[in-house]
Amino acid sequence: MTKLALITGASRGLGAALAEALAPDYHILAVGRTTGALEELDDRIKAKGGEATLAPMDICVPQAMATLCRGIHDRWGTLDLWLHTAVHAAPLAPANHVDAKDMAKSVACNITATSTLITYVAPLLGQTGTAVFFDDPRAGQKFFGSYGATKAAQLSLARSWQAETVNTGPQVKIVTPAPMPTATRARFYPGEDRSPLADIHAQAAAVLAQL
Repeated sequence: MTKLALITGASRGLGAALAEALAPDYHILAVGRTTGALEELDDRIKAKGGEATLAPMDICVPQAMATLCRGIHDRWGTLDLWLHTAVHAAPLAPANHVDAKDMAKSVACNITATSTLITYVAPLLGQTGTAVFFDDPRAGQKFFGSYGATKAAQLSLARSWQAETVNTGPQVKIVTPAPMPTATRARFYPGEDRSPLADIHAQAAAVLAQL
């Protein structure tokens, strides 16, 4: 029976690279907001002999995530792997100039949506599945107020879940990839020389090797 991997934030960046790396050993359930990018990912997965189910959804909409997870339950019953790469990268700003809408969206996507997804996905993973979160330790760095604070809160949730499930499962992993030439990083460092950054597909392979 083919194993099932749910990737939230699969349309681009590390999420897309992980999806490609997992195919064809896993059926990929790819969640992202950009339909065109998901369709391009699907083409690459099929070229590797794999299969994917595309879910063009916004993780910040609880009803959408409830529908998604109910659909997984009804079709497959269980989930083997969840990789949570989705994140909102608010524009950099001094702490005293953080835009209220940017902060609200950061909280909604990076904290609230993660908490909601843990609640919905945990029963699908059961005792034997694995959930993976990705650290980006920016908390306390200048100009990273909204992103750093909400990303740190997201990882705090993950670490609590990790500690709580040591004896019961699912297994919760937290990894810290090397800096990569992603769209998120480009927003933070426009004009940066990207040649020294880690290859995104090599980082995907390194992440999976840790599992």
